[in-house]
Amino acid sequence: MTLDTRFFEEMEARIPKGKVRTRFAPSPTGYMHVGNLRTALYTWLIARHAGGTFILRIEDTDQGRLVEGATDVIYRTMTECGLTHDEGPDVGGPVGPYIQSERRDLYGKYAHLLAEKGAAYYCFCEKTESEEDAGDFNRAADPCRDLSPEEVQAKLNAGLPYVIRQRIPQEGTTTFHDVSFGEITVENKTLDDQVLLKRDGLPTYNFANVVDDHLMGITHVVRGSEYLSSAPKYNLLYEAFGWEIPTYVHCSPVMRDQHNKMSKRHGDPSYEDLIAQGYLTPAVLNYVALLGWAPKGELSEQEVFSLAELVDAFDIAGISKSPAIFDIEKLTHFNALYLRALSPEDFAETAEPYIRQSVKNPAIDAAAISALLQARCERLTDIPEKVDFFDALPDYDTALFTNKKSKTNPEVSKAMLEAAVPVLEALPDWTQEAIHDALIGLAVKLEVKNATLMWPVRIAAAGKQVTPGGAVEICQILGRDETVRRLKLGLARLES
Repeated sequence: MTLDTRFFEEMEARIPKGKVRTRFAPSPTGYMHVGNLRTALYTWLIARHAGGTFILRIEDTDQGRLVEGATDVIYRTMTECGLTHDEGPDVGGPVGPYIQSERRDLYGKYAHLLAEKGAAYYCFCEKTESEEDAGDFNRAADPCRDLSPEEVQAKLNAGLPYVIRQRIPQEGTTTFHDVSFGEITVENKTLDDQVLLKRDGLPTYNFANVVDDHLMGITHVVRGSEYLSSAPKYNLLYEAFGWEIPTYVHCSPVMRDQHNKMSKRHGDPSYEDLIAQGYLTPAVLNYVALLGWAPKGELSEQEVFSLAELVDAFDIAGISKSPAIFDIEKLTHFNALYLRALSPEDFAETAEPYIRQSVKNPAIDAAAISALLQARCERLTDIPEKVDFFDALPDYDTALFTNKKSKTNPEVSKAMLEAAVPVLEALPDWTQEAIHDALIGLAVKLEVKNATLMWPVRIAAAGKQVTPGGAVEICQILGRDETVRRLKLGLARLES
């Protein structure tokens, strides 16, 4: 059967030429794991660094694995991360549609074209669907590979169900080039005749991504190194169609340790999990960028990059073929740097929802608390526990009043609080400066070190050994009445 070549000519005419075009093509099967986010980021950076086009394509041909709402997660994550796409299902473009299930009719045409070229064949053998998806096939045992055109046509006319398989050469080798791994050559006899088109008319992933990448003009394909073994078959498809082979960028996996890949099944965090755990999106992106990529030249020692700086610095030559280990402590370090780099106003706005999780009293100034936190905070989710004492004085042990460095014990602390209460009650202005000067003056009068007075005042005011901010800041935020009340409660504990 002869195919109408005009369709294929029209499809070729649509393909944009002349600039870098990359795509992120996730399957809507759940959450955005760290490896997926890294692929999206690298793909976006390649396009932006070259002044090219970044495409979002949704690969939903594996209908059995689709998860409701997963596409929304993809859109939301990309938007939050600033990875804007130039073409995609929601914005359109010259080579749509950008959802694979909406391109279903295309794949059958190209599979039949490949069969006509002799690079694929109709297989009428009874196979399980899992075998079709995986491409498991013993070529020598399959009689369909050697059917004559007349025999094929007779079976088609009889309405027999079939798949279309790639016809892999039985002799010779196939060589492909990858940016990170260099040239790789495999013997064709080690490759299987993978299924291209399943019985339901839907393509396998391995076929659909080649057809779509070509028809969308993709110049650089970024994917996980687990697809290295499939790359020779992709090359053979490109060559059979007479298409230009894109630049391959295979990224080694993100590992949770030396031996295991990150996995949601093992409790490893997704992007959404990391945000829920109190990490900032820019910090996550910065850290993920360095999981398998390193800047070159004068930037080789730099670790902190804004997204705009990553665009300028990103070079695919810096992508490593070694697996990268995800270190949550390193990410936490990055997050602390980003939190401290925020303006006080931006940090206050970011921190307030976390402060209000435990500080419900509207009279307590959340902005004043945030000023204490910014230099001491590593993750936003640490905040509620750090500041809960502002809302309610916790039940604490009087052993906290003993501190060797401050030279305090229960007796010393009792004397300090007895002296501090009337001084604080009599202050005309309740400001940090006034509180500070009054307490420092009192320490001089009592002939003790500042810490000897400040330690018991802070313990009585906060009821915690470790607090963001010292006695002066805590007292000022609590207000005069609450401060004096708490100091008197501290005295009562020490006297009982």
